[in-house]
Amino acid sequence: MSKTIAPIIIDQIDALLTDEPHPIANLANAAALLYSEISDLNWAGFYLYDDNADELILGPFQGKVACMHIQNGRGVCGTALKQQSTLRVANVHEFPGHIACDSASNSEIVIPLMVEKQPIGVLDIDSPSLNRFSATDEQVLNDFVATLMKHIDKSVLRALN
Repeated sequence: MSKTIAPIIIDQIDALLTDEPHPIANLANAAALLYSEISDLNWAGFYLYDDNADELILGPFQGKVACMHIQNGRGVCGTALKQQSTLRVANVHEFPGHIACDSASNSEIVIPLMVEKQPIGVLDIDSPSLNRFSATDEQVLNDFVATLMKHIDKSVLRALN
């Protein structure tokens, strides 16, 4: 089985979420789709940004139990949020300030979720393999997030923060 993430997941998320505006339902199905369709993962899910506390709060995910609060700027997720850019980390144990929610995770990719240039959370995907995610995977996942965000009712999501 190839480890490259197939671009078909972009069409799959678009079809899956058509006519469903609720953000939590959509994020839950997005996490399940990623976890079931991408090989060699041990966690896929979302953290939602609480701007009052300036931290990420655990959202819908698939995998083992996870950290519930991540401060803005801490770990891979908090750093991606603060920088408002995708972070692809080949070896999380070499990332300064890495937060080990699951000691089995060795590589990670985190993509910020933005609404009108404001962060609302991150997509976080972990793998037990080192250097799991390629530049091609990063592009596919960035496109996945862009498609996902077209299906999110932003007013409902803001109300949840």
